[in-house]
Formats: sequence, C-alpha cells, structure tokens
Amino acid sequence: MKTDVEIAQEAKMLYIDEIAKQLNIEKEDLFQYGHYMAKIEPVVYERLKDKKDGKLVLVTAINPTPAGEGKTTVNIGLSMGLNKIGKKAISALREPSLGPSFGVKGGAAGGGYSQVVPMTNINLHFTGDFHAITAANNLIAALLDNHIHQGNEQQIDVRRIVWKRVLDMNDRALRDIVVGLGGVSNGYPRQDGFDITVASEIMAILCLSNSLEDFKERVSKVVIAYRRDKSPVFVKDINAQGAVTVLMKDAILPNLVQTLENTPAILHGGPFANIAHGCNSILATKYALKLADYTVTEAGFGADLGAEKFFDIKCRMGGLKPDAVVIVATIRALKHHGGASKEEYGVENLDQLRAGFENLKKHIENIAKFGVPSVVAINQFPTDTEAEIALLKELVEETGRKCILTQVFAKGGDGAIDLANEVVRICEEEESHFKPLYDVNDTIENKIRTIAKEIYGAKDVIFTKEAKSSIKRIVDNGMDKVPVCMAKTQYSLSDDPKLLGAPKDFELTVRNVRISNGAGFVVALTGDIMTMPGLPKVPAANSIDIKEDGEIVGLF
Repeated sequence: MKTDVEIAQEAKMLYIDEIAKQLNIEKEDLFQYGHYMAKIEPVVYERLKDKKDGKLVLVTAINPTPAGEGKTTVNIGLSMGLNKIGKKAISALREPSLGPSFGVKGGAAGGGYSQVVPMTNINLHFTGDFHAITAANNLIAALLDNHIHQGNEQQIDVRRIVWKRVLDMNDRALRDIVVGLGGVSNGYPRQDGFDITVASEIMAILCLSNSLEDFKERVSKVVIAYRRDKSPVFVKDINAQGAVTVLMKDAILPNLVQTLENTPAILHGGPFANIAHGCNSILATKYALKLADYTVTEAGFGADLGAEKFFDIKCRMGGLKPDAVVIVATIRALKHHGGASKEEYGVENLDQLRAGFENLKKHIENIAKFGVPSVVAINQFPTDTEAEIALLKELVEETGRKCILTQVFAKGGDGAIDLANEVVRICEEEESHFKPLYDVNDTIENKIRTIAKEIYGAKDVIFTKEAKSSIKRIVDNGMDKVPVCMAKTQYSLSDDPKLLGAPKDFELTVRNVRISNGAGFVVALTGDIMTMPGLPKVPAANSIDIKEDGEIVGLF
C-alpha cells in the first residue's frame, strides 16, 4: 500500500470555497490561506446561532499501545461514511504539533485513505495558529521579566515565577535553563524553562473560549507568579492581556479544510492531552454543530483522559450535549493489554484477547456513567482472525453495546458505512442523558477521588505534602470551584504506565496540584508527565526532505 504522504499528494482536492459551499458558507465569509485552507469568519456563526444544533459524536479509544488504535483515522472515516449514507457531516479535529511530526509519533491528520488534506501543510505550519500561541505565551514571559527588571512594582518573588516560555518543537535542552545572565542590562538572573507550545495555558484558553472577548478575559486571569506574601500575580497585573489578544485575533478563528473524499473538516487548537484537556476548540465544535447534521469530534488518548475531560471540562464549559460516543480499539492493541509482545500481535491468541478486553470493558462502563450511549469500532487489521473477531463481538455485546468492524485505513468512507449507520441509529433511537461526573463546587480532593475511583478504578488517592500545600493555596485564593484536569500517563488506567488491562485495588498518588486560572481548571499531577518532550535517537526529521520539484518526502 502507498504511504500516507503519497496518498495525500495524489488526492483530488476541491478549492476551499467549493468545500465551504457544501456548508452554505460564502467565499467572502472565508479568510483564505491559499487554495485549500481557510479560516471561517465570525459572521458565519452569528448568522446561524439560532439554528438548532446537529448531533455531536465523540470518538475516543482504549488506552493507547505501541500497536496503535487509529482514533483520528476512524474519526475522519466516520465523517466520510456519514456523508456516503446521505448525512451532512463534519470532522472536527485538533491541529497537529510540529514536535511529534519531527520526533517519533508522526502527524495527526489520519492515515491511509482516511486523511484530512492538504496533509503536509496541516502537519507543518498550517495557518500559523501554533506560532501565534507561541508568540502570545512568550510575550507574557518577556513582559514579566521586563517588569521585574524595571523595578518590580508588583513585588514578584523571582523564586515563585510559574509562567514558562514555550516552543513548538521537541527540545530537551530547554527544559531547565537560566535566563538573565550577562550583567545588569540583561535582566534579573533566574531559573526558567520551556514547555512545548501545546502545553501552554494560552492553548487551553484558546480551546475553551467562546469569543475573542472571552479569550481576553480569561488571559487576564492567568496566574504567572506569586508575591513574597504568596498572593498570586495575574497577567492583568502587568497589563499584558490586550497585546496578547491582538496576537491571537486570527488564531481564534476555526480552520476549514477537507478529507480525501472532500468532506468538510474543521481543525482548530490542540492542547496537550496529558496536562490539559486534549480537545479541539469549543468554537470549532459550535460552528460545526450549526453547519452540519453530524459533528464527529475526538479527545486525546484513551477515554480515561480524553473522554472524561471532554465531558467534565469542554462540554461543561461550552454547554455541549454529546449524543453518542464511538470507542475505538484494535484486536492487536487489546492483545497487548492482555500480555502480548510486539512479535505476537499478528498471532491468533484468544486468551490474550479475552484478558485485554478488560481494558475496553472498563471504558465502555465509564462512558455509560456519563449517560451517553456508545458503540465500539474495531479498526480492522489483516492479521485479525475470524475467531478473534467473533470473540470480541461476543464480549462487547455482553456489555449491551454493539461492535462494528471498520476498514477506513484501506477503504476510506466505504470502510465506515456500517459504523455510520449504527451511529445514526443511536442518535435517532437512543436518548443521551449526558451529565458530568462531579459537582465543581465539591472540594478539589473529592473531585480527584471521584475521577480516580469511578474512571480509573483506584481504591484510594494519596496526596503528597506538596500537593496538600498547593491545594491549600488554591483554596485560600478562591480558585478551587472549577473542574479538575488530571495529568496522568496515557498508557494505563492507573498512574503506572506498566499496569495494563484494567488494574484494580491500586492507589493513585497526586504529587502536586497547579492552577490554570485562565483556562478555568486545576491540574492534578500524577506520575512523571513531560511537558517538553525530547527527540529519539533517530528522529523522524532525519528522513524528511523536499525534492527539486517541491515534493515533500519522508514526512510519514
């Protein structure tokens, strides 16, 4: 089979104004970036804001494994499948980060015959949103250090600065640095560090804002440091919110592209799914709900991180009500959760599959706790045997849900027809009784315990001394009545990446709790979550090149 980039380069794309016409968007309502990408102007939403929303479908997955699950690929394939059965659908996705593209993970534009295009543009600079976020984040950092240099009117304790600089690249050398060296004219020397751009609170704010004014108000509330009396210093205290918002005036507009089959796709935002909420923007989702009958969106990593945050953070803040959930799994990945080695992924083993099913079963149970009906989508591989498929269908159906095979990687929308029909059936015949998992007015400790026990299966939560101290400071400053965003490994339901399947009777350790006051949530840190990844021994960048005729090779 051809590579992803080869398939994408052979795609017969329509000009973006033709894609817009499918959604009744006029050319003058677009801010175009060449022939195939555009931002949607706010006038479009204003015109449609009183129109009834379409159906909202979340695509999530089991805990990710080296075998791969193909969540984004299924999302794109499902949107194309829905269009093939006569439903007007939009795929609403996150934007890829440059870091993974040049590192080891690769891009995030789907795969095979289920991709969004133009793939190379989307996985590189796209419309510049991430560059704008980088600049906005670092403007705050520059104004903060300048404030200290120019007399420190706010009495900021330089040992308690919490705002980091960011870069959209994997660069481990920048994790811990010292700034301000070289004499008095270069500022006040202090320890600092970089996060990757997707980990910036500006990214989370972009994705949770309902308008540009809402964005500015949220930015003004961001905690950037603490004074010597331990009171918080906000962005508004150094008067940075206006300039930051100016930098973001275009980035806040959703981006319109298309799939390989010319189905409209809206890509916007991409917060880190470990330490932030891992969903595309509320604005993009709201636009899509007005423009289409079905909006197919996604949330990062497995349902324990992505879906929980989608429900408890994004849906709560955006007033969204999901109608159905698709839980993506592969037989290979389930066997991994059942103890299979990489060499055994393609070898029939019903015992490993049965053991690994416990992970999928837990995610099915978790989705039900939010009151939303679901369907399991099996992303089929050639090595899957008839016996394995039959067993998995039987196990899923014992939970009361259906199991649908998909072949979107090889067949595009045609490989998702059965899944599309089941999603439509759920949306038309099964009522969603969506409700968040917890009350935001509960204590931080209780909200964390609820997530850990109900979603992860933990028997208890241990709070370190540092975590307790941080929680007290957040409560004392009146910032605790907000959702909790769990920072946890994606590879396990627990905080230990080696505990596969559905571990039980474990204790979850919260080592620290941080406030993201502008985004509107507290972050509970478990395990060792890296906010500035490093490159592998052989980075993907070593294989990427461009030919004399402009053809890009080696991207995937």
